[in-house]
Amino acid sequence: MSSRSPDEFRLGVRPYDRRAGTGDEPEDPHELLHRARRLTAHGHPWAGSAWERAATALQRAGGALTPGDHADALDATALDCRGAARPAAGPLFFRAADLHEQAGQRGKALVSRARALVAGPGRGGTACARLAELCERATALHRIGQAEAAETATVRLLHLRARADLLDTAPDPTAEAAALREELTRLIAFAAPHRADPAVLGVLADTRALLGRIAAPDDPAAAQTHLRAALDDHRAGGRLWPATEHRLLLAAVLRSTGAHEEAAALLRAALASGVTGAPLRAADRARLCLALARTLSGSRDQERAARGGKEETAEEGGERLSLLAEAVRHTEGPAQDVRVGALARLLLGVAHAERGHYGKALGLLEQALTGFAEDGDTTARVRARAWLAECLLHLGEPGRAAREYALAAAEARSWGDPRHGAALGRRTAETLGPAGSSGKTAHAGQPDAGGATALPEETHRPETAGTHRPVPEVHGTSGTVDADAKAATEAEAEVGAPAGGSRGPWPGLRALPEPFGPPACYQVDVYGEVGGAGPQAATAPGTRVQGCE
Repeated sequence: MSSRSPDEFRLGVRPYDRRAGTGDEPEDPHELLHRARRLTAHGHPWAGSAWERAATALQRAGGALTPGDHADALDATALDCRGAARPAAGPLFFRAADLHEQAGQRGKALVSRARALVAGPGRGGTACARLAELCERATALHRIGQAEAAETATVRLLHLRARADLLDTAPDPTAEAAALREELTRLIAFAAPHRADPAVLGVLADTRALLGRIAAPDDPAAAQTHLRAALDDHRAGGRLWPATEHRLLLAAVLRSTGAHEEAAALLRAALASGVTGAPLRAADRARLCLALARTLSGSRDQERAARGGKEETAEEGGERLSLLAEAVRHTEGPAQDVRVGALARLLLGVAHAERGHYGKALGLLEQALTGFAEDGDTTARVRARAWLAECLLHLGEPGRAAREYALAAAEARSWGDPRHGAALGRRTAETLGPAGSSGKTAHAGQPDAGGATALPEETHRPETAGTHRPVPEVHGTSGTVDADAKAATEAEAEVGAPAGGSRGPWPGLRALPEPFGPPACYQVDVYGEVGGAGPQAATAPGTRVQGCE
C-alpha cells in the first residue's frame, strides 16, 4: 500500500530546538528510512521530522512508505502536536491505528487508539471507560504473544493517567488515589522484568512519575522518591527528553519543602541539558524558565526575610527579568502554547511595572490579555487587566485605566470572596477622579450619591480582534456600596496599604490571586506544582481543593 503525501506529516513547524546533530543527515531514501525507524524505536522527538524527510525522498525516488512505516510516521507526527497543532493529534493517532491494524501490528494499534482517546476533546469518564476496554484487549494480546510488554504497559499507563486526571471529581478522591497507587505499583511489577527494553524503561519512568504526582499533596517525601526514581530510569535508558515534566514536578515538591537551592539547581540542569543533547520543546523550555524564576523568587523571599525584609537587589531582579524574557521568546511562533505564552508575558509585564517601567509593561500586558481571552481563566484575566489599568494610570490615561479596572472588578465580583471585586470597584472610582478632572475621558461619569461611579453602557473596548463588549457599570444601591466599602477596606488592610496614595503600583494588585493555580488537589499547574503543593500556589477564588484539607 502506498503512503499518502508527505504533507500529511507536515504541520508547519517543528516545536523542538534542533541545534546540534542535524548536519550529518543522509540523503539516500533508504538511509533516511532506516534513520526514521531507529529514532522511532528510541522514542526520539525528532522522529516526526525524520519520517517527513524519508517520505519525501521516497516519493521523489518513486517509492512509498509501507502501511506499518506510515503508521509509525503518523504516530511520531501526532506526538509532536502541541500548542496550536494539538487538535490534529487525535485524528492522526486514529489514522495510525487503522494502518497498524492493516500491517498486522495489533499491539501498536491499541497504543495509537489509546493515545487518540487521551488527545481527543472528549476526555472524561467515557474516554476512561474506553481506555479500560483497551487495557483488557492489550493484556489478552500480550498473553498470546501479539502485543509486546512495552505496548501493553503503555496502554495501561495511559488509562491510569486518565483516571488520575479525574481524581478530584471522584466521590472519595483519597480512596481513589490509594486505589490508583496500587494499580501503578502492579504496573511497575509487570514492566520491571522487561526493563532491558528502552521502551519499557520509559514506561517505568512515567509510571513512577505519576506515582509522585499523586503522592505530592499528602506525602512530599514519597513524591520525591518516586520522581527521583523516574529521572534515574530516564537516564538509564538514555532518554532525557521526556523528563522535563518530571523535573518540573520534582522542583515544585522541593520548593514546597523549602529546598529552593536544590530546586533551582535541578531546573538549571534541565535547561542546560537541552543544549547538550536532549532536545527541549520550546514551550517546555519556557516552563522551565518560569519555574526557575519562581524558585529564585521564593528563595530570595526567604533571604530577604532573614536580612530584615530588604528589597530585591538589582542583580536578583535582573536575573529574574532575564528568565522571564527568555520564557517569552520561547513562546513565540505559530506553534506557541497560548497559556504559557500569556502567563510569561503577564509575569514579565508585572515585573517591569513593579520597577516603574510602565511603558515596557503595557504592550506585554495587552498581549497577555489577548492570550487569556483565548485560553485563560478569570483570575488570569483579572490580574492582567488590573495591572494593565495601573500602567495606563501611571502613563497619564486615567480614562482607559478606569475602564480596565471596571472590567476587572466586574469579573472579580463573580468569585466567592467579595473583597477583590469590591477593592477593584473602589479603585475604579478613585481612578475616575483624575480622569474626570483632567477631561481625558469623555464618557467617564461622576460618582453617584452612594459613592460609586457609573460608566455608560455605550463605552466599549476591544477584547480581541473583531470583538467588542460593553464596559459594565460600577454602581449600586447604598447597601451594595456599604458592603463593597467594607470588603474593600478588609482587602486593603490585608496588603498593608490603602487603595490609593502610593507612588508605585497600587498594593492591592499583589493581593489578587495568581492565574492558573492548580484547580484541584491532584492536578498539575504550569509550574509543575500539584494541588497547591508550593507556598506560592493559589487556587481560583471561591473554589475548594478536595482531598487536600
